[in-house]
Amino acid sequence: MSSGPAGNESGARLAERARQVVPGGVNSGQRSVPGLTDLVVTGTHGARFRTADGREYTDFHSAFGPPLLGHNDPDVARATAEAGATLGHMGVGVTEGEVLLAEQLAELIPSIEKVLLTSTGSEATFHALRVSRAATGRRLVVKFQGCYHGWHDAVSLNVISEPSKVGGHDPISTGILPEVLEATLVLPFNDSEAVRRTFAEHGSDIAAVIVEPVPHNVGALLPYQEFLTTLREETTKAGSVLIFDEVITGFRHSIGGWQQISGVTPDLTTLGKAIANGAPVGAIGGRADLMDLFSTRPGAPAFFAGTYNGHPSVVAAALATLRKLREEPVHDHVFRLGDRVRTELTGLYERLGVPAVVTGYGSVFVSYFMPGEAPRTYADLLNNDASMFVGYRRKLLDHGLFELPLNLKRSHISYAHTDADVDRLIEGTEAAVRAVLADGGARDLENTSTMGGATR
Repeated sequence: MSSGPAGNESGARLAERARQVVPGGVNSGQRSVPGLTDLVVTGTHGARFRTADGREYTDFHSAFGPPLLGHNDPDVARATAEAGATLGHMGVGVTEGEVLLAEQLAELIPSIEKVLLTSTGSEATFHALRVSRAATGRRLVVKFQGCYHGWHDAVSLNVISEPSKVGGHDPISTGILPEVLEATLVLPFNDSEAVRRTFAEHGSDIAAVIVEPVPHNVGALLPYQEFLTTLREETTKAGSVLIFDEVITGFRHSIGGWQQISGVTPDLTTLGKAIANGAPVGAIGGRADLMDLFSTRPGAPAFFAGTYNGHPSVVAAALATLRKLREEPVHDHVFRLGDRVRTELTGLYERLGVPAVVTGYGSVFVSYFMPGEAPRTYADLLNNDASMFVGYRRKLLDHGLFELPLNLKRSHISYAHTDADVDRLIEGTEAAVRAVLADGGARDLENTSTMGGATR
């Protein structure tokens, strides 16, 4: 039995060893990617990663978005190491770092008066729904087609759904009690009239509305300002809790989150991913009266716990990340490169005569292979040509470029990316698209559209 590093073992051999002891060989459901089941990552740095087979890729996937500064940012790594050298995790009381981080989050995010740390974004959204029900005494929650809020039962439905499943409940997992799913109302994103109708019918029983201000788990659906305003108006009138899930948008799009960009302030906000450049931390914050319902305040009714909440090394990573976001031109850099990518990819597809829409925001970009304007609803995304979407990303691998080859997944720019990286991306994308056109599109699309359609 092996107990240490594998040395020069091939990716295929390491991946097979993994499958013997780890179900499917990976530790998260979207890491086993068709065509890449032998991918073993051995090193990351800046905008690149290396594999056990000696390949190096420029990384535009970026772990679904956390490393806004780039992999192994030296300042974050240094702060983490220094914290680990001086302070272990006690699991009692509080540390100065936790206080400093909470103060900064309350200063930066408009909705946050008080805040609690978690280890993941899923935990944060779970607690947001729990405390909303505790505060209102109500049963129903509202989510939107195409939005993903983590793995817990109340929101594990209607993310990437087949056309026949849109409009009904489409769980992403089995094992969920039917009565839990029935307590979640699923509405079309960006449909203000649907929101008003739902509140007219169910408003007195709606505990919370939870929304990704930009649904990035299906690429990028930019919100209508009127839609977000309607959410705020209807929840306020009904006494429901409005939750912005800014696990992706928070800090990547603005140091104050999408709520700062839109001027719409929710009651609760959940954070994660880019908050600590990839270290495992999440947060839930918002109105003080809601946050004071958590049992971290003795006698409060909504139980809240987590052995690793506020771990010193993770808190240090978050503080170092926020410091860099505030003091260096991170957003200027990634927004400039993101604008360049979207503009030049749009020109590329026009030159090739390929029906495509390039959209996104700031450092996030995605190419949908469909005619017309940028999609604003999930129904629009049903026109995307998945064989082109997945196919060109598979071909990018031949050029040392990595965008996740799963349908509708977004791509990211980090502070470590350069104009030369963008040059290579544009050149590689042209070659990849030409190759897919010559092949007639990707043929094997099994398991390339994830997060929907659980049937057993």
